[in-house]
Amino acid sequence: MRLYVIFRYVGFVLLLIALFMLISAGVSLIYEDSGFFPLFYSALIAALFAVFPMIFVPPVDEINNNEGTVIVVASWLLSCIVGMLPYILWDGEFSITNSLFESVSGFTTTGASILNNIEGIPKGLLFWRACTHWIGGVGIIIFILAVLPSMGVAGMILYRSEMSPAAMRQFKMRTKDATEVLLYVYLGLTAAETILLMLFGMDWFDAVTHSFATIATGGFSTKNLSVASFNSPAIEIIIMFFMIVSGMNFALIFLVITGKYKEVSTWSVVKYYLIANFAAILLVALNIWNTNYESFIDALRYSSFQILSVGTSTGFANADSSMWPGFSQLIIIFFTLQCASAGSTSGGIKIDRILILYKAIIRRLRILRHPSAIIPVTLDRLKIEDSNVAAALLYIIFYIMIVFVSTLILSLTNVDMLSAFSGSAAMMGNVGPGLSKVGSMANYSNIPEFGKWVFSLVMLLGRLEIYGLIIFLYPKTWIK
Repeated sequence: MRLYVIFRYVGFVLLLIALFMLISAGVSLIYEDSGFFPLFYSALIAALFAVFPMIFVPPVDEINNNEGTVIVVASWLLSCIVGMLPYILWDGEFSITNSLFESVSGFTTTGASILNNIEGIPKGLLFWRACTHWIGGVGIIIFILAVLPSMGVAGMILYRSEMSPAAMRQFKMRTKDATEVLLYVYLGLTAAETILLMLFGMDWFDAVTHSFATIATGGFSTKNLSVASFNSPAIEIIIMFFMIVSGMNFALIFLVITGKYKEVSTWSVVKYYLIANFAAILLVALNIWNTNYESFIDALRYSSFQILSVGTSTGFANADSSMWPGFSQLIIIFFTLQCASAGSTSGGIKIDRILILYKAIIRRLRILRHPSAIIPVTLDRLKIEDSNVAAALLYIIFYIMIVFVSTLILSLTNVDMLSAFSGSAAMMGNVGPGLSKVGSMANYSNIPEFGKWVFSLVMLLGRLEIYGLIIFLYPKTWIK
């Protein structure tokens, strides 16, 4: 393991972080708020740590898989640590624990917050908070690969280490082409939503920050009541549309943009994604109609927003779903665990793995009837190798185990069971709000400090899809 190589590549990431801190400091200057100096000093610190390895370590184009994994995970960890500096320097509600939680929640696009008065935070810090979403949404390494010159084998290894394994089958293109597709779609969606939100009543600041949070499927709002604060069906519809789009595989979005509609229409992942969400919306609307809302239109409005927000792991809110009947809450829990498509900015188990699980169950039932039959698992007419099927099933089991262990630990800190379980599921899926005391109209400020550290770890496990962080912590990774 060549530590100097790792320091050099991580330096590029810290330089990116410093740049966005400076931009946020500029926003503080515009609004003349108290966030300028915390952001400016944090940017200087980040830039200082970034520049040294870039000056003293010569360029290296070839890295091995272990080094690629360590670079990716180290970049995420250091981004979260450096990202907490503006919060600590500003003080307020930001203790060290709260600052780390907020930073990890931002970069992992979880959107869970410890803030009781979001609107009392300086605009510059709120903009930085939104930037952490936007940087983390498409992936820190993807940003670096897109702006740097060709990095050869190193670029390919970093790309594979960053990209979800469940998404790799849709990105069968060169690393440079794939990163460009991701970034073009990401930038285009962000710009389109910002313009539409401004046209329908948001000022530029709220439009940009909410677009950052939507396209990154993050959920940090600039308002205490989240999107409910605007009380605008038009704004909710715009955000819902972009939540749906952001939950899809970006390669498929690119195909649509380039006019290849027929290729997208055959993808079973897209079909299941849309049908499952719209079925859930209808079921929840019927369930909360006459129990929580007298009008079916109101029930449909709130169920649509809440289901899509959870189902894409965005985490915005326009209602308090903790007050809904148990049937609706169970549907919300299911979508909290599943979330959206691989290759999107969404978290969770991912629809692709859920479909592989379903296909594996069907194959097992057929083999029980015909023991001698050779029945492959296929998805969209492509054969899924048995090793990949096993990997998907093991990932789901591992995922549920982490949620269970996290729930167990939180329950030991006297957190009620529903808050502990729904919060753990929301942290692992990078969704944000859970139910009960961590519901969509509440926050995580009342979680004990130890619980916040546990949740911070779970958020990182979810964003790095478990194995990356485990490999990083495995001693032999560093010895080889």
